[in-house]
Amino acid sequence: MRDDDGGVLLETERLRLRRFTTADVDHLVELDSDPEVMRFLTGGQSTPKATVRDEQMPRILAQYDRHPGLGRWVALDGTSGEFLGWFALDPSADGTEAELGYRLRRSAWGHGLATEGSRALVRHAFETVGVRRVWAETMTVNAPSRAVMAKAGLRYVRTFHLTFDDPIPGTEHGEVEYELRREDWPAVRQGWDAALRAR
Repeated sequence: MRDDDGGVLLETERLRLRRFTTADVDHLVELDSDPEVMRFLTGGQSTPKATVRDEQMPRILAQYDRHPGLGRWVALDGTSGEFLGWFALDPSADGTEAELGYRLRRSAWGHGLATEGSRALVRHAFETVGVRRVWAETMTVNAPSRAVMAKAGLRYVRTFHLTFDDPIPGTEHGEVEYELRREDWPAVRQGWDAALRAR
């Protein structure tokens, strides 16, 4: 489904991904107010509403026209329409690469939704947008997020260390990078399709 179709990028078995609008500011503020959601991002600190409204939202909205098919997308429950969080294919400067990202409410954890949405976006990135690489990063100690990256077809590339003025617990173990390149996508897609046929 095209992202100009009422703002909906795509639908999966249980999710609908659509464009953000300025009406979603409060959803983002609420999402980022959960210390567990923000644990591996800010050490549990919430994002101020002014930051969401005046910095994050304008940046999100500007990406849709600059890099069609890429950007950040609201994740809704496919049945109820409830706001669950977001998924992202944040574009590189030239739009040939995309960084996979996701942030879901705690109530949506543990149901395979992060994997479902991520796989749909990986497929979209290669087959609709035509990027050459999808990549993702997280803290080394963030085992749940690393598991999603692997299930989304990305492979571990490296561990690296960054310097922070106010490091959060676990920073000492570094960050990890995962990626999937265009030449490796057909084999991943074939594996997914075979698993679906076998269900």
